[in-house]
Amino acid sequence: MILFSFVTYFTSTLLAACYRSGDPVNGKRNYTYMDAVRSNLGGFKVKICGWVQYLNLFGVAIGYTIASSISMMAIKRSNCFHASGGKNPCHMNSNPYMIAFGIVEIIFSQIPDFDQLWWLSIVAAVMSFTYSTIGLGLGIAKVAETGTIRGSLTGISVGTVTQTQKIWQSFQALGDIAFAYSYSLILVEIQDTLKAPPAESKTMKKATLISVGVTTLFYMLCGCMGYAAFGDLSPGNLLTGFGFYNPFWLLDIANAAIVIHLVGAYQVYCQPLFAFIEKSATERFPDSEFITKDIKIPIPGFRPYNLNLFRLVWRTIFVIITTLISMLLPFFNDIVGLLGALGFWPLTVYFPVEMYISQKKIPKWSTRWVCLQILSIACLFITIAAAAGSIAGVVLDLKSFKPFATVY
Repeated sequence: MILFSFVTYFTSTLLAACYRSGDPVNGKRNYTYMDAVRSNLGGFKVKICGWVQYLNLFGVAIGYTIASSISMMAIKRSNCFHASGGKNPCHMNSNPYMIAFGIVEIIFSQIPDFDQLWWLSIVAAVMSFTYSTIGLGLGIAKVAETGTIRGSLTGISVGTVTQTQKIWQSFQALGDIAFAYSYSLILVEIQDTLKAPPAESKTMKKATLISVGVTTLFYMLCGCMGYAAFGDLSPGNLLTGFGFYNPFWLLDIANAAIVIHLVGAYQVYCQPLFAFIEKSATERFPDSEFITKDIKIPIPGFRPYNLNLFRLVWRTIFVIITTLISMLLPFFNDIVGLLGALGFWPLTVYFPVEMYISQKKIPKWSTRWVCLQILSIACLFITIAAAAGSIAGVVLDLKSFKPFATVY
């Protein structure tokens, strides 16, 4: 985790420096990640960047839908288990919860632009701190209650899993960690909402340092205390793993905070994809009223809402598709690991490094150029290993899987 945090912070500062072409204060703005690649690298790499970025954003929407349904079910099961005094195993189907999350996202996806999400982003951040603190507190309480620190420095013991499974799961875990640091794919779009002066890159570097530092601290604390509490039985989701222990109401608050956080995070990650499709459609069909016309709907006490029919239809279809895929593939850890692996090297490492080399005109085979290329190649190997582990996990899950019939 510490290694990933250093790599992410370093490459994010390189990426932040690519927001403007030429002069870092007055140079031409690059409004999206693709624009930055187009200005600094050009050619076929722009299309590769677009495909990787937007497929990743699509995948993130699926991952968040699965995660939210798991937390919603944890609340329901916790209350059911408590009411029955532990006699009812309280198994339930995840589909209704994914559909409920999808309906909420259809409503929120009608927020037109990225810069209008600030309030939703603040709510999501507060919720993130809430459930992380509760998870950490429960981990510490569990260790204090049992008086033993479970687990070992070498991870899960062979016997609980086979040696081969341990290797694959270790690789998959690399993908999970990569996913946890995967904000680079929307860094340029976030940077575009900043006001200047000071220079956007300066503000973004400071924000990156604070965010990476705080999240790494929480990841380390929650990860270590969760593992100390559960050892070999550590669940994929710490807060659903505390199961039905008291205080069950505290777990309900934490899982509700996860759901609220994911409602906001889903929108933050999907807005760049929404904007790309809508801009492309407008450029291709500039005379179509269905795509370009806004219908003003008066809202008492507020500014009129601009309803765009294309936005309404396309964003609704997008949410429906991500929800259906989530119902088909409800394997949270494996899907997250795969997404993290596929997005980490190209978007977090390769493109920022290549753009920085191009922008600063770093000569080939110079010490700095060699060091940057070693970093990029090392991260490529990590990505390949993580992807292999996650694919192995998905293949294993599919062997005992029935579509639309996942019961927890």
